[in-house]
Amino acid sequence: MTTQSPGRVRELDVLRGFALSGILLVNAQLMAGPYTAFGGGPGATVLDRAVAWVVTALVTTKFSLLFSFLFGYSFVLQRRSARRAGAAFAPRHLRRTAGLFGLGLLHAVLLFPGDILMTYAVLALFLYGLRKLTPRAALRLAAGLVVALAALLLAYGLLNVALTEPLTPAEYAPRVAHTVADYRGGALSVISAHLRELPSMLRADLLYAPDLLAAFLAGLAAAETRLVERRGRDRRWLRGVVVRWLPVGLAGGIVTACCAGRPLDSRWFLVGHAVAVLTAPALTASYACGLLLLVRGRAADVLAAAGRMALTHYLTQSLVLALVFTGYGLALYDRTGTAAVVAGCLVLYGLQLAVGHALPARVRYGPAELLLRTVTRARRPGPEGPASPGERRSADSRPVR
Repeated sequence: MTTQSPGRVRELDVLRGFALSGILLVNAQLMAGPYTAFGGGPGATVLDRAVAWVVTALVTTKFSLLFSFLFGYSFVLQRRSARRAGAAFAPRHLRRTAGLFGLGLLHAVLLFPGDILMTYAVLALFLYGLRKLTPRAALRLAAGLVVALAALLLAYGLLNVALTEPLTPAEYAPRVAHTVADYRGGALSVISAHLRELPSMLRADLLYAPDLLAAFLAGLAAAETRLVERRGRDRRWLRGVVVRWLPVGLAGGIVTACCAGRPLDSRWFLVGHAVAVLTAPALTASYACGLLLLVRGRAADVLAAAGRMALTHYLTQSLVLALVFTGYGLALYDRTGTAAVVAGCLVLYGLQLAVGHALPARVRYGPAELLLRTVTRARRPGPEGPASPGERRSADSRPVR
């Protein structure tokens, strides 16, 4: 393992930097228009529908699970860090969750109502209450949460298929016309749309909270057994995970995409998500292990640098997307095809990797990380400056966003 001090594991930041790409692809589709995630509205091109289908199958939910797993892993690393510093962990944790919630609230109101930071902050309190679970007990609870949520979604989804008629584009269009107009309006109009959508977004977060908490618990169990430290460079073990679980994850992703897009209609959406809840962890684990298996040297350095500033990059993504798609800037909401949105995301992510790789030579923390670290420790961190070569090649213990 490449480590600079206890609690700093480079492989975790490599995974964070990689996960930023998937979060960007999903959030961009949600911010670009009401139809973008489904390949566009009436008259959408075959390319747009195909790109949306692939993103649903391979990306949606998989990268949020990876972030959640890393959040749980880093929770344990932070607790160890507090113990080494002789500081009480509970006050630090409470201040951090409060800071995270505040950032999330501002993010949701000003930039993107689909914010995940507030949900993470609330679930972090539950994670604190469960911190004394043994790894085996944590994994059992995580499995129970996943199975229960999948059963609920499947039951409700099948009832929806049996008792309702599919919603046609002509029926759906009037429902989103007001939202489209607001997002293309001025700043106050955009904020009004965010506030109107925020309750439904929070309800969705509440519905899927068991899945996120399960990933937190899996990360907690992995950190307690030092899984990444022991296996992060064990090529045989990494390869075995990919071989065993990649087929399961891909099969589940295909079923999910068929239910969420084509050939099945909108009534099957929740059935597809029930399948995703059960199988997405397999694909997430395959991605993580495959990345650690394949990425080495400079490529790993670039991803790790982005991962160390994951919160800053996450908020920057929303800012750029808001300037592109809302009345804050170009007002391209519902005017851009899915393929073009995904292509733009790849460009933005590439720029973030380049900037993130250059910044550690000049500053130690990103602005959002500096703010949250100051709140967590109730004091400003030491003087900022360039990270040492060892630090630039290692990951710190801050939780992922």
